[in-house]
Formats: sequence, C-alpha cells, structure tokens
Amino acid sequence: MGLSIETMKPGDSARVTGLVAGDRGYRQRLLAMGLTPGAVFQVRRKAPLGDPIEISVRNFTLTLRKSEAAILELEAV
Repeated sequence: MGLSIETMKPGDSARVTGLVAGDRGYRQRLLAMGLTPGAVFQVRRKAPLGDPIEISVRNFTLTLRKSEAAILELEAV
C-alpha cells in the first residue's frame, strides 16, 4: 500500500503519482487546483481531529477533507 495523506504529519512532503477512479467531476477539480501527477505538495496543518488537512501546492494553500484527498495516489519525497 502506498503513502496516505491521513498518515502524513505537518511538514511532510509527497508527490502525486495519480488519482484513483472516482467522481469524475471531483477528479477534474483536483486537477484544476494543481494536484496533477508529478506535483509535489507539503502538509501545512491538520485540524485537531485530523480533518480537514491544509496543504501547500504550486505556491498556494489548499484545504481538503480526508475523504476528498483519499483519491490521491502518493509517494514520499
């Protein structure tokens, strides 16, 4: 099993390697926000209960729910 955004801590970085099958509209939104294969991001903050998660990608900050971020396939950087 690959890296999961749920297990990442603030300061950890990862590279997007792909997106799993799911809601096509949501996949398109993630791609439009810069989470394309090859994009590197860093976890900035996590809410006290772990949801949502704030990441920094392509010089901007993005906040995702764990369930939304679960479709990202990741590798450690």
